[in-house]
Amino acid sequence: MSDPNAREPSVLDYLKAKLTPWRGPAPVIPTPEAKEKTPSKPLPAERGEEISPEQPVYAWEGFSPFAMPWVGVFALALALLAQRFFEQFDPSATTGIVLYLIAIAFTLWAFWRGEWRLAPLPYSEPQTDPLTVRRVALVSGVLLSLVAFLAMGGNRFTSLNVFLWLLGLGYLLYAFWLPDPEKPPLWARLREALRQPAWGIKISYWAVLVALAFGLAAFFRFYQLEAVPPEMVSDHAEKLLDVYDVLNGQTSIFFPRNTGREPLQMYLTAAMANLFNTGLSFLSLKLGTALLGLASLIYVYLLGVEIGDRKVGLLALVLAGIAYWPNVQARVALRFILYPAFVAPTLYYLLRGLRTGNRNHFLLAGLALGIGLHGYSPIRVLPILVLVALGLYLLHQHSKGMRRQTILLVGLLALIALIVFLPLLRYMLEDPQMFFYRGLTRVGTTEQELPGPAWQIFLSNLWDALKMVNWSGGNIWVIGLTNRPALDLVSASLFLLGVVLLVLRYLRRRHWLDLFLLISVPFLMLPSILSLAFPAENPALNRAGGATVPIFLICALALDGLLRGIREKISGRWGQVLAWGLGLTLVAFSAGINYDLVFNQYYQQYRNSAWNTSEMGAVIEQFAETVGDRDSAWVVAYPYWVDTRLVGMNAGFPTKDYAIWPDELDQTLDVPAPKLFLVKPEDQEGLDALQVTYPQGLLSLHDSAVDFKDFYIYFVPSGDSN
Repeated sequence: MSDPNAREPSVLDYLKAKLTPWRGPAPVIPTPEAKEKTPSKPLPAERGEEISPEQPVYAWEGFSPFAMPWVGVFALALALLAQRFFEQFDPSATTGIVLYLIAIAFTLWAFWRGEWRLAPLPYSEPQTDPLTVRRVALVSGVLLSLVAFLAMGGNRFTSLNVFLWLLGLGYLLYAFWLPDPEKPPLWARLREALRQPAWGIKISYWAVLVALAFGLAAFFRFYQLEAVPPEMVSDHAEKLLDVYDVLNGQTSIFFPRNTGREPLQMYLTAAMANLFNTGLSFLSLKLGTALLGLASLIYVYLLGVEIGDRKVGLLALVLAGIAYWPNVQARVALRFILYPAFVAPTLYYLLRGLRTGNRNHFLLAGLALGIGLHGYSPIRVLPILVLVALGLYLLHQHSKGMRRQTILLVGLLALIALIVFLPLLRYMLEDPQMFFYRGLTRVGTTEQELPGPAWQIFLSNLWDALKMVNWSGGNIWVIGLTNRPALDLVSASLFLLGVVLLVLRYLRRRHWLDLFLLISVPFLMLPSILSLAFPAENPALNRAGGATVPIFLICALALDGLLRGIREKISGRWGQVLAWGLGLTLVAFSAGINYDLVFNQYYQQYRNSAWNTSEMGAVIEQFAETVGDRDSAWVVAYPYWVDTRLVGMNAGFPTKDYAIWPDELDQTLDVPAPKLFLVKPEDQEGLDALQVTYPQGLLSLHDSAVDFKDFYIYFVPSGDSN
């Protein structure tokens, strides 16, 4: 860090500041007397802290409504009202736009008055890397990784290649890992702890607050998990068949079924099925994704602390923990949550590494990135975002004197990520067409021609994706509520105003981190935006799910900034009471909205849209346990009706496909009665064929719990002569 006293502000600096007030207050030119009394310490700007405007801070003995920093509060109230009009999905949206513009104007005013102050920017602590390496471990790690790569042919994990792969990775991490000189080795700390005559546990009030926040998030993640969402869809059938293969020893690196899938969820679900004894079921899928979604909130909290302070971290944790968007992505039990779940730790270690220059953080970022690449294919944009972060850092003054070292450390990050990615790299080289097929069908013309010029579709998709937070998250009913904003009323308002505040602070402070947070949102939405061949699939909450990480960080920064302004403008107990009161009120309001969105609105939409295969499976299961068996029941197939594989899975026979077409009914004649057939009421052809094949059959209507989802049960008793 340069000497803060190396250069004093001049009159020219003072005039420039007065002519460009948006860049901050004019510097104070110290008098000789003041200069002598000023202690030598870093200036706030050099520490990366926000310099508050030169406004008086009021110390009120008692509360007065006139003391309230009303401009910022009024801006948020207008934003909430504007967002309420957006949620009504008026195609014109004129009223909401006008109200938002007024809210933004008041936000600018509040920022200028110091009523809405973002948390101080992180204090840069760059350290010089010794550029040392354990050479024997490095050579061993490289050689073992090469042997593991060669042993991973044939798209199979084996005991040998996994052992070699993990051993090589361990050697490489050891080769580059720097021990903390201020901390004794782990074994020494354990030995010292064991020698203590008594152990004590200290619990701070802040630890209790964080624990309560995690408890609230856990409630939203696991409450009614078995019932919400209520039914599986065809994608779940594909996943469970892949998990079945894993449980039966087919340990694939890449799962080519249904255009291809990365392996992480299959092995995670297999572990859940064995650990919780839930078998090959929808609940096993849900448990894995819900647990991973909850665990990722640890890094959302840490990211908030990294870019602001612990209050920002706590608010980010709470807002993301109760939010309907990530909650649904975790509950729907597909791979979607794996995208944000690994964006969070990768960005945390990356940003911390760039701030501190600590090599170990870059190693951990590479580890998180590499694991994430085994999860959900949209995360393939994350390596590029890492390079974007590096580029922004290098282009700003904060990297002065650290550029060469930082480039080397990001290269180290890439090396570790590559080693973790090694199994998929081998498969990619063996079968690139399958590995890239799913992405190419959306970006290019592999499946269908583009409906227009690529650049026009891209710009249109970009605009639609940017609107998803406040306007519409798309029309895919499985992954979220159709044609409503991706965020709730409170979070959506905070996000938009938070974007405005970050732009203002970047113009004033020129800190690369503000610009990175803003850019990362659309960048992490790219997997949705790049659906050029199928623009109707954009925006997609699942493919844009990685953007939830910076989005909720921005929401937390905005809310903390408003509460910070209240505490600083109204000092003493009243400032604290008002800040806590407003914060808790907004969080409670947001929690109530999100509860309704998930457990009422989303549940009803999903229930009405998905076919009731669980009811059909229950009928067959009861039939098999009483008068029949699993092989004497069928579902008469009908176009665009139920996925008959799901019927078998819900009946407890995960590999049984119960479909039979009307012209195939003769194949059932050799099966001993009693027999059971499930038929769609509109399938007159199927009913006629059953009555011809089994004229003595008994027809009854199963009254479904869901409207318009009834189905016929055609029962063939024992002794049927046909």
